[in-house]
Amino acid sequence: MMGIGFPELMIILVIIMIIFGAGKLPEIGSAFGNSIRNFKKSMKEAEEDTEALPENASTDEAKEVTEGDSGDEPQTAEDPVTSTTESEDK
Repeated sequence: MMGIGFPELMIILVIIMIIFGAGKLPEIGSAFGNSIRNFKKSMKEAEEDTEALPENASTDEAKEVTEGDSGDEPQTAEDPVTSTTESEDK
């Protein structure tokens, strides 16, 4: 397996310095840090929104799905072959 070690990171850093120049590196680092900070903030807000939902909301939906299920056989849609033969008999 190929891993990224210190020599590879140094080569990448030199290429970035050649492309962007030494003066732009602090701006790039700052923008990268701000984007990570915003991402973490949005993830935290999403978790808080999830926790703010009523506790029974997600369990009620699960109960609706499993109430009619006896657990013996899976629920499937009506068999199309049976439904066509029944309609032809009528």
